[in-house]
Amino acid sequence: MSRTDNQGRIGPNAVIRVLESLNERTGRTVAESVFQRAGLGGYLVVPPDSMVPEAEVIALQQALRAELGIAEARAIARDAGRRTGDYLLARRIPRPAQVLLKILPAKLAAHTLLKAIAGNAWTFVGTGRFMVVSDDPPRIEITDSPLCRGTQSDEPLCDFYVGTFERLFRVLVHPDTVFTETACQAMGDSSCLFEAHWS
Repeated sequence: MSRTDNQGRIGPNAVIRVLESLNERTGRTVAESVFQRAGLGGYLVVPPDSMVPEAEVIALQQALRAELGIAEARAIARDAGRRTGDYLLARRIPRPAQVLLKILPAKLAAHTLLKAIAGNAWTFVGTGRFMVVSDDPPRIEITDSPLCRGTQSDEPLCDFYVGTFERLFRVLVHPDTVFTETACQAMGDSSCLFEAHWS
């Protein structure tokens, strides 16, 4: 499916894993408050099983920050991203590909994984734009990120992506990988930039 065909839809992990994280870290009552505020109360009963409108992901991220404050919302989003990484490893990335990436030198594994992520970016950026800026060190740019769209902040807000990228890289490229969002459109930057390092 191309970006044009996508028409602003995002994979359900952006909703399901946030709900999981909220239930575990803050409890069901808080989770219900966040989802009701986002207008997504129906997902408390029946979680989505297919792509969701990006507007729902935007609303959920905004509701997280409004209900919990930025610090806790960022922690929940990052944890949800890590859970998404675990889901992808368990259900979406073929075992032979995982074995191959793990035995490749880290730089080559990073290059290969970044190509795979770019090929599937339409499933998580909606109408945003994804670009691999560099593979040594790994740098990713997302313009018009749905995670921070329509929000102003003094700190970066796209922690769901940080958690997902970091989990995948730690398992498949190097166990000491740390991903950082070094620029964010919520802070007035022209795009959201993510960079990875390992020792």
